[in-house]
Amino acid sequence: MSTHQADGTRQPGKVTFVGAGPGAADLLTFRAARAIAEADTVIWAASLVQQEVLEHARDGAEILDSSLVPMEDVLAVYERAAAEGRRVARIHSGDPSLWGAVQEQLDRCRELGLDTEIVPGVSSFAAVAAIAQRELTIPEVAQSVILTRLGGGKTPMPPGEEVRDFARHGTTMAVFLSAARAKQLVEELTEGGYPADTPVVIAYQATWPDELVLHGTLETLEAQVREHRLWKHTLFLVGPALAAAGTRSHLYHPGHFHGYRRADPDARRALRAAAKQ
Repeated sequence: MSTHQADGTRQPGKVTFVGAGPGAADLLTFRAARAIAEADTVIWAASLVQQEVLEHARDGAEILDSSLVPMEDVLAVYERAAAEGRRVARIHSGDPSLWGAVQEQLDRCRELGLDTEIVPGVSSFAAVAAIAQRELTIPEVAQSVILTRLGGGKTPMPPGEEVRDFARHGTTMAVFLSAARAKQLVEELTEGGYPADTPVVIAYQATWPDELVLHGTLETLEAQVREHRLWKHTLFLVGPALAAAGTRSHLYHPGHFHGYRRADPDARRALRAAAKQ
């Protein structure tokens, strides 16, 4: 691929951070596939992303497995991209905005004068909800989703961001990077106020060929993790919305109006009366 523009000047180097989604290669977006196809160098983590995503890479593209090298080696690729006007596709599992160490890479790319772009990906929490066929925000049950992980790991948690702190909200939680400490997870969720019968979905390697999805409660969580020997690549969805039913969204109620639809008068009065109860 040429690194020069039509006027003969060298084109600036570019790094595109590509969200690869939770694993399945067919969950890549069209934009993600295009960014990989246009890259001179493709950086991916074999431990987190399925190899099929590399089928989008062009013949002759340089392929680097980031799981085998420290960040310094990746940054060296960016330095070469800046010096030679190369295009790099840095593939991240899930969505790059979540636990991807992307900000530190963006900062370095900008210091080097590289163009940068981020292509969003399907986060594993959304993939697990789809697999479980559950909506995470159920009217009158849960209208928020908290994405977090256990403290005490490699990266310290800021004050007020421990799982027990977030659990006090009682809404839906997606807990990442915590399977190796399932006992602590249960303790903190319980301390935060979730009852023992709170529904839980445990997903290992969601959308991968060896995917495992378990349904249980807070009371069974630790035993299920131990039985299946889950300690990495596992996500937990927790909260009452995972078993709720019988409520309906006001948005599609015949008594609700908006710029595209008028409300039915009788249904509108019924909806107001229900709100006062």
